[in-house]
Amino acid sequence: MVREASRLPKNEQLIDTGYERKESALTVQAPSFESLVETDEATKPQPELTHIDSSGEARMVDVGDKAITERVATARCEVAMSAKTLSLIRSGSVGKGDVIATAKLAGVMGGKRTAELIPMCHNIPISQIEVDIEELADGTGLRIEATTRARWRTGVEMEAMTAASIAALTVYDMCKSADRGIRVTNLRLLRKSGGKSGDYVAE
Repeated sequence: MVREASRLPKNEQLIDTGYERKESALTVQAPSFESLVETDEATKPQPELTHIDSSGEARMVDVGDKAITERVATARCEVAMSAKTLSLIRSGSVGKGDVIATAKLAGVMGGKRTAELIPMCHNIPISQIEVDIEELADGTGLRIEATTRARWRTGVEMEAMTAASIAALTVYDMCKSADRGIRVTNLRLLRKSGGKSGDYVAE
């Protein structure tokens, strides 16, 4: 015997076909924050290793068609040493001579010869290299900053980093007889400007 539909609970009412009718609800779920981030990341241009070709071989990038713009880059590193060694530098008592002046000159020379040291670097008409050296505030060594400038088709970041590192190595060479434990640390690009990739400032 079939029960009367009007007496049944709503979800148990029968239609005349004899099948049970069930209510369903359509649930619309908003996309999660994580999925939005993943989608956004997927649409961003992915970085490329421009010095590697499609077959995985190293190559020198052709910059002939790039626009000539003003390029500036600053790099920094630190030279950690004992307080005694720093005192010798400060007083001009290092046997090889004026450490700061010599390191600055070496930095300029090194920056100009970057293309001879780094295989895929271009010969760039450098317009200026400045090397500044000062004592760290805590008295544990020296801070070296090198700034390079050129009006050219490619950046001068490597020239700045080479200048800073060569200056630091020169400090080591001149002071190693007094302190073999000198360490060159924290070499990095601080900032650069010019070119298609735009400006960069280290965090």
